[in-house]
Amino acid sequence: MPVLVITGTGTEVGKTITTAAVAAAALAAGRTVAVLKPAQTGLRPDERGDADEVARLAGTVTTAELARYPEPLAPGTAARRAGMTPVRPHEVAEAAQKLATEHDLVLVEGAGGLLVRFDERGGTLADAARLLGAPVLLVASAGLGTLNTTELTARELRTQGLDLLGVVIGSWPNTPDLASRCNVADLLEVSGAPLLGALPEGAGALAPADFRVTAPSWLAARLDGTWDAEGFGVREAPEPDGVQASSRSSQAS
Repeated sequence: MPVLVITGTGTEVGKTITTAAVAAAALAAGRTVAVLKPAQTGLRPDERGDADEVARLAGTVTTAELARYPEPLAPGTAARRAGMTPVRPHEVAEAAQKLATEHDLVLVEGAGGLLVRFDERGGTLADAARLLGAPVLLVASAGLGTLNTTELTARELRTQGLDLLGVVIGSWPNTPDLASRCNVADLLEVSGAPLLGALPEGAGALAPADFRVTAPSWLAARLDGTWDAEGFGVREAPEPDGVQASSRSSQAS
């Protein structure tokens, strides 16, 4: 797996922090890592982007960014409004392939979801993944609404003939509600792919040294980690209503 494409079910699901965790775990396993951000939006040229944040948290990684647009919009829209050249999927694939000749692992972090457009032709991260023949890691949120967006993305990946490596929960709540706890099992069902990790809420606020030491414990062995999906599922699974009712009845008597 020299190249891994990382996408999300939408924005603000923990995609960049997940990318940093995957990079940190790979580095801890002795691999060299590059992080490619095809298009960064909503930042000035002098501001730190997502690839920079990955490097800050994960450690010594090579970072690359193909384009940066000032407005916080989809890359294609941001490029058009700024009168700038858009990024094309073949450019993303070429850049990743070049990085792969010099690194053990290249992480390509998309913007938003899988079908966010790069250009006026409708080019997407999915097109770049297909050109690369690379698997895709899907970052999903934990709570209500995640099953729909996760299943839609998984279906689209398969429709396009792409390999869904697995799903990572980008931010697991410190106090998960019922929906989040039920979704641990349901995410596997709707995605048809394994759950490969769950990052704790606030992981990105950790000191870099702590982040690097702890990151492997959030990810499964497929991502160079030590996280136990089965144990996590058992620990977080809610009791059925009947069990809860029986327990309450016993306590009352």
